Parts: sequence; C-alpha cells; structure tokens
Amino acid sequence: MTTKPQTQSLAKTKQKLHISGAEAVVKCLLEEGADLIYGYPGGAIMPVYDELYKYQDKINHVLTRHEQGATHAAQGFARATGKVGVAIATSGPGATNLITGIADAQIDSTPMVCITGQVAEHLLGSDAFQETDIVGISTPVTKWNYQITKASEIPEVFAKAFYIAKSGRPGPVLIDITKNAQFETFDFEYKKCTSIRSYKAKPEVNLDEVKVAAQLINAAKKPMIVFGQGVILGEAEEEFKAFIEKAGIPSAWTILGLSALPTDHELNAGMVGMHGNYAPNKLTNECDLLIAVGMRFDDRVTGNLNTYAKQAKIIHFEIDPAEVDKNVKTDVAILGDVKESLVEILPFVNENSHTSWLEEFNKLESIEFDKVKKEDLFPSKEGLTMGEVLKEINKASGGDAVIVSDVGQHQMFACRYAKFNQTKSNITSGGLGTMGFALPAAIGAKMGVPNREVVMIAGDGGYQMTIQELGTILQTKAAVKIVVLNNEYLGMVRQWQQLFFDKRYASTEMTNPDFITIAKGYSIEAKRVTKREDLESSVQEMMESKDAYFLEVCVEKENNVFPMIPTGASVSDIRLE
Repeated sequence: MTTKPQTQSLAKTKQKLHISGAEAVVKCLLEEGADLIYGYPGGAIMPVYDELYKYQDKINHVLTRHEQGATHAAQGFARATGKVGVAIATSGPGATNLITGIADAQIDSTPMVCITGQVAEHLLGSDAFQETDIVGISTPVTKWNYQITKASEIPEVFAKAFYIAKSGRPGPVLIDITKNAQFETFDFEYKKCTSIRSYKAKPEVNLDEVKVAAQLINAAKKPMIVFGQGVILGEAEEEFKAFIEKAGIPSAWTILGLSALPTDHELNAGMVGMHGNYAPNKLTNECDLLIAVGMRFDDRVTGNLNTYAKQAKIIHFEIDPAEVDKNVKTDVAILGDVKESLVEILPFVNENSHTSWLEEFNKLESIEFDKVKKEDLFPSKEGLTMGEVLKEINKASGGDAVIVSDVGQHQMFACRYAKFNQTKSNITSGGLGTMGFALPAAIGAKMGVPNREVVMIAGDGGYQMTIQELGTILQTKAAVKIVVLNNEYLGMVRQWQQLFFDKRYASTEMTNPDFITIAKGYSIEAKRVTKREDLESSVQEMMESKDAYFLEVCVEKENNVFPMIPTGASVSDIRLE
C-alpha cells in the first residue's frame, strides 16, 4: 500500500510581530516615512528614546536645545518639504514647551505630529511628578489630539494622526502616550489610514459654482486675485499660474502665499496687508471682482472689514468651509482642493489681458518706488537699511534660496524685498507671529532640503529668544546662513511707539551681548558689518561658505518699514510715510 504524501499549503502564515509599545512608536514613524524627527528626552518618554537608540540607522533624531525649538524645526522641515514634521518631548514642562510651536502650526496650517510622554495610567489625575493634562491644554491649538493608555492603540492612533495632519487643510496633531503603554507588549500590525468616517478631508468641487465664478471672471473689467498659502499646501502652483495667465489677472499675495508665484512674474502684483505694497492695497477697494485663492481674509490683510472691497464681487476658493463667510461675505464660494478647483475652472475662463487695469498697478508701484523703495534699497543716508541687506542677499542667491524670517520689521522687509524663483521658499510665522521662530525653523528647513541654500533673517530681539539652538547647529553641522539685522531695538514695537505713542519707547531698547563671540563659541564662522562698503563682499562670503555662517549687520536704529496701514484703518488709508 502506498501512502499519499502530504502536501504543504502554499499560503504562508504571516508572523505577527510581538513588540513593546515604545518600539511600536518607532515602527509607526518608519511606516509613515518619518525618518527625521526633532525632540528632547525625559523620564516619561524614555522607553521610546531607548528604542530610537536601537534604530539610529533608520531614524535621525535631532536633539534640539529646547522643546519649542523642536516644534519650530519640525515646522521648518514641513514647510520646506511639504511632508509632516515630527516633534517629541517628555511629560510636564517638556509637553507644555511644545505649545507655542503647536499653536503656530495650527494657525499657519502646518502638518505636524507631536508625541509626548505621560505618567503611567494609574497615576493620571494624581498630580504625579511632571504630570500635566497636555490633551486638555493642547485641545484649542491642535487639529486632533489623543491620549494612548494601552499599547494596542498605538498603530491605529498613529495612522490617524499622520492622515489628519496632512490631509485637507493641514495642521498639528498631538499624541500623548502613558508610560505603561510604552512598556506593554502586543502583536503589532500597521495599516495606513486613508479615510475616517467622521472626518471629510476635502469637499467635492461643485461644477455649478465653478461656472458661475467663471462668468463673473469673464465679465469683470478690473479683477484682482489675492492668493495665500493654500496654493502651496495644495501643490497647485502650476495650475494657479496657468489660471492667472489665461485670465490676465494681477495677483497679490499674503505673506504665506509668497513664493507660490515667482516674484518677477509679470502678473505678480506684490503683497497685501498692513505692510504690503501700495498698489494691491489701494486697488483692493477699486477692483470690481476680488478672487481669494487659498487665503482666509486675515485681519492683517483686510484692515477695517467695514470698508474692505465693498464695491467688488467676491469669489473664494477654499478647502475649509469654516473660513467661507467668516470675515468677508462671498458671492461665490468654490469649496474643495484648490488644485482640483483650478483645473475645473480653467476651461470656462476666457483669455484676457486687462492691459489698462494692469497699468493702474504699475502707476501706483512707481509712486511706492519713489516714496519708499528707493530709500530702502538705494539709501542716501549713511546708516545701513534692512532693505539693502535683502538686495545683496538676492544678488548673491539669484532668488534660489529659502528665506526663513523671524517676526518684526526685518520680517516685513524680507517679505517685501526677497526674490523667489521657486515655491516653498518663504518660511515665516504668519498668523501667530512667533518671535524666536526663525533659527530652529531654518535648521529644520536646511535638513529637509539640504541641497538648497537656507538663509535665516532675524532681528536682535527674536534671535535671542531661541539663540540656544546654535547648539543644535554645532551638533548637526546644519549649514544655515544666519543674518541678524541689529538695530538695538524691538524694532516693530518701537515703530508703533514712535508713530502712535509719541515716541515713548517703553521697554523696547535692547542692550545686546557680543553676537560674534557667541557664534564663535558654537564654532560658527562669524562677521559683523557696520559699513556699506563691506556689505556686498560679506554677504557673498557668507553665501559661498559650505558651513554654517553668522552675519551681523548693524542697521539704522530707527529705520521704519513702510507702507503701513494703521490698525483699524481701511486698506485705502495705507501710508507711505
């Protein structure tokens, strides 16, 4: 009798991975392609750091010198690359130190996942050492947050976190993980999240609204576009360019929209807002059609809402329904992904040029040049101006650098005068206006796009808020070019005190340290410029350096930034002096 041999099943049984929650955190990051993260260790997050130590060949963890620096570095990375930034910290003060960066990311729609350690589950609510309710604290400034108390929750929560952070209108997400969940073991399996039943990432484009909008555009005699960061976040730069070129519409930008369209493009009408350009601000109240693309009508853009573009029809391209009619009443709202919306509307838009309307922009631009720009860029005074520093940086970079600016007068000068040839090149704190943003954000940007030149521009005030991140440069060798425009004042506040508080300079004058000595203490080559004849060569030397470089430029102490729309005034009331 012959025995029939047994056949083995061709189907292989998938071996489940039985690992700790801490290791699961690291594997989730790898599954999401997050191989560069920023953080600061501590007791409640130590199990995760122990696993990061074992995965050093796969994940580059950057030790910042402060948790706030970790969030801004993650923001800079996200803004320069379009990917999700990741910051990690321990419980208590480590977690609360993340809040400023999280709030900044929320209002500027920056995709970021923050991971915090937490005391063990049985200690929650007992005021244990370094326990804070970070979920409660961060709720108002996150797109979503969640506290993990069981290791088995980790894969699903992380998959949701990365999906929510990046999809739709991006934003920050916080995951708080108790210490017991980091130690527990479970069978790990990861599935990427592609949808959530209760969360609609983007509305579907309504073709009827698109057609109505196209009719308004085709009928308009004086149309104007204001575009924001939504064009960049939606990766719709080419679609936007094709749209404005076909319709022939002058297009102005918010500070976060800057670089979505090359600055030298013939239809680039400059910056709107409090310190924006004269022409787009004045003509906002003269256009017959205002088209908002991926912007939210922030108060710094609109000025007094009671007088803002009341004569114009309003079209709003927007992904977030909450922003439509929030500040400015629209005639047509095109909800949806801006890239898809622009593709849909293009066939219905007529080719046009609006030559005479564009000439009105050019006339007002000439007035601004004579009254403001000439002195900013080609000063007659002995003292150096912030504008001429930007002019030299443009010359040396050819408009190809990433400019990361802090918050204050220098920020407005940078946005007004920096030249950009490519997108994702202007990185600054817009909605929150966070002083100290620039240095860590520049580190994140440089590490995200190492082949691009990254130039940080800050004032002497904001620079000192995160100056400790020079230590991160020392350790990582990130070749950031650091420019401090030193006027020995908190310049923007001083300008307001000069104009509106009878020159009572209350607590705005700065007694500064020797910035050159400090930079050299961190092994960063450094130079100070006090004379105009040394500026061009010094900027060139900085840009040619292969390593980090610090350049201090001592500028005029009372060099104000104009034009300016006073708080509460109409955009028509923009001042040139």
